[in-house]
Amino acid sequence: MSLRSDRWFKHPSKETRFQHLSAMRANGHVPESFVGKPIIGIFNSWSDLNSCNAPHKELVEFVKRGVLLAGGYPLEMHTITAPSDFLKPSDLPYRNLMAMDVEESIRGLPIDGAVMLCECDKTTPAQLMGAASSNIPSLQLAAGHRASGSFRGKKVNYGTDLWRLMDDYNAGLMTEEEWTELEKCISCTQGGCPVMGTSSSMKCLSEMLGMMLPGTSTIPATHASRKWAAEETGKRIVAMVGEGLTPSRLMTEAAFDNAIKLLAALGGSTNAVIHLTAIAGRLGIRIPLKRYEELSAGIPLLVNLQPSGEHSMDDFFEAGGIGAVIGRLLPHLDKTSLTALGKTLEEAYRDATSYREDVISTLSEPFKTDVGIAVLTGNLAPSGAILKRAASSFINGKHRGQAIVFDSYEEMHERIDGDDLEVDETSVLVLRNCGPIGAGMPEWGAIPIPKKLLKLGVRDMVRISDARMSGTSYGTNILHVSPEAQLGGPLAAIRNGDWIEVDLERGTLHVELTDAEIGERLKAWAPVRLHKRGYMRMYADHVLQADEGCDLDNLRPKSEDEVPFIEPTVGRG
Repeated sequence: MSLRSDRWFKHPSKETRFQHLSAMRANGHVPESFVGKPIIGIFNSWSDLNSCNAPHKELVEFVKRGVLLAGGYPLEMHTITAPSDFLKPSDLPYRNLMAMDVEESIRGLPIDGAVMLCECDKTTPAQLMGAASSNIPSLQLAAGHRASGSFRGKKVNYGTDLWRLMDDYNAGLMTEEEWTELEKCISCTQGGCPVMGTSSSMKCLSEMLGMMLPGTSTIPATHASRKWAAEETGKRIVAMVGEGLTPSRLMTEAAFDNAIKLLAALGGSTNAVIHLTAIAGRLGIRIPLKRYEELSAGIPLLVNLQPSGEHSMDDFFEAGGIGAVIGRLLPHLDKTSLTALGKTLEEAYRDATSYREDVISTLSEPFKTDVGIAVLTGNLAPSGAILKRAASSFINGKHRGQAIVFDSYEEMHERIDGDDLEVDETSVLVLRNCGPIGAGMPEWGAIPIPKKLLKLGVRDMVRISDARMSGTSYGTNILHVSPEAQLGGPLAAIRNGDWIEVDLERGTLHVELTDAEIGERLKAWAPVRLHKRGYMRMYADHVLQADEGCDLDNLRPKSEDEVPFIEPTVGRG
């Protein structure tokens, strides 16, 4: 078998070959042990600030064991990590940086196949973007979700229950003592969020795309099967190198269509829209924003999980996990798409079973209907905006209200709970300058309900922003307004008191202003660029808008000719 790593370790130049073999010996790697075997690069993403990915500190050893058992040779390396809890103001820009880290490490190093250890929200898509660009055989292994907590005798889940209980706290329904107690018990193990947030959504979509072994995406972090999954991943990647099973053979246009349908059936995160678009873009596949709505039509919500339902990821795993959902969704899918096993979807999932229909329902009797991603366009969002139907109480499909505008996150927090805020449940809260260029597109789109309304029992209202929303959040949050305010989009022209209309049936987001009025207001607008240098300056200069996946324009191929990976010239070090 001809290996990519042979270009380093069997180089025709004696000098170059000597350098590489000697450098390996310095780390205890004897040439007789690895030359001629598939070299598997294991990309580890744990850190002491990333509790979601922390299990990989242990799991990596089981991956290595699997690689060795299958006749490969494992080499561990580390990438940057993107802990959503800590990375401010937004972890999204670092998704692209991490994708570059993975791609360029693969490009320059003697690696035949890659195992990428993922979990937290941006790790999974970042690695998939890097794998798509480099296109060597690659697999992902998730750390798994953390356990649910227990608060005063009731199960609570980090993420969704935090937002719900925060509303109760702000409404005066929780004491300071109870709030402190909640902080100690809501997040009690390592691993990703135990609900169908962005982390869980992206793991499931990775499995659907063929980039994670069937049945492994929804195993809990604390379950012994996580170690089994790690070993099996190590074994399988060696076989994939021999088969030449690359990301471009797995992540096809049909596979992305399947993933979009699965996203609807899961009630998955709105962040997945940005991520799938970005991953596909690396392969030269374009996903227009409207396609998410078109492919979601007719796909019911099969999974009763927070934030769109009531159960947790532990319940989901017990019910049969992602395999049971894909099995039930097969009539709507392209069954010939390949899984990481090299088998078709039908072969891999046709016998999957659901053991709890209160958690995973059937196509004939789904949990909810008409719940996919809604795409809105109009004079307020010429390039589009999205709404997660499954997590919204916006059931009448039409709303008209007056805007309350916040120019920044800081201003919003200063004003939102003020007694002088002229707001009622019909108001439309607008937050701007938080898009990809403006602030790196943080998860600020779930604008808090003003305290004065919380005390009246209001728990949802229409909110609009050019920001994102945590996959664990819920509510009538219209997100990803594009073009963003910092690019001079119409959102920059909105003033307090303007009338805004949302029509879900027609798919429109409209401010009651003429094009001439919007244009006149924008004459007084000017962008504010905070970053003068460094990666964030490069990000702001090159980031694409939300409807195009927020990748950097110089990382996404512009034509089929730009898709292939350019291998390095291997020579003297």
